[in-house]
Amino acid sequence: MSEIVNLTEAAAGQIKDMMQEHDELDAMLRVGVKGGGCSGLSYGMGFEHDVQEGDTLLEQHGIKLVVAKNDAAILNGTKIDYKQSMMGGGFTIDNPNAIASCGCGSSFVTANNKGTPEEC
Repeated sequence: MSEIVNLTEAAAGQIKDMMQEHDELDAMLRVGVKGGGCSGLSYGMGFEHDVQEGDTLLEQHGIKLVVAKNDAAILNGTKIDYKQSMMGGGFTIDNPNAIASCGCGSSFVTANNKGTPEEC
């Protein structure tokens, strides 16, 4: 059975480095979805210190993750990885629920949630 969000070891390592760099070693990583982007929905990640009512709390590779109740169905089964290349590095998000995404790759739609598209 998969988690709502699955972090790879590479992503967890990068997040740990960022937590240390920003003096957020006691923080959790909130992963969520918001309206906007070219296709209608976009991903968000940030450090969080509080768990809200209805949140799901996960722990993977030493990282505590928080997902809001309203975002859980949209993110269910999502894999977050970190890829390093000669052009630099960045997080990649593979969401099995996304049925379409925009050309810039930062927004998406699902069969049940189209969000509110914005101009890229």
